[in-house]
Amino acid sequence: MDCFLRIAEQRIREAIENGEFDNLEGQGKPMVFEDETWIPEDLRMAYRFLKNAGCIPPELEARNAVVNLCTIINTIDDDKERLKKIRELNFKLLKLNLTRKNPLNFEDFPEYEGKCIDKLI
Repeated sequence: MDCFLRIAEQRIREAIENGEFDNLEGQGKPMVFEDETWIPEDLRMAYRFLKNAGCIPPELEARNAVVNLCTIINTIDDDKERLKKIRELNFKLLKLNLTRKNPLNFEDFPEYEGKCIDKLI
């Protein structure tokens, strides 16, 4: 494998010397890498296929539902309807927390964090 690395490095150096990398699209701009650190290594390829097909992981879909519910709750004036949505939010948070390997990070939901801490204290 080391010989292939040397060949690749040599060809890259030759291409740089010949100016083949000059005036490339995006030159001088930072490269944008997708953050896949939260995806287990054995699922990364499958998730990439799903993403290219326009699907999102179930965990991300559940998180988006939680964020949308938080936004909806802040706009509701009716107390009964708000209470119904808060119960739905609690269920979705519980479901989201059960699907994660890591516990729920309340920093993502600062308005909910304070309420939970108050109840625990």
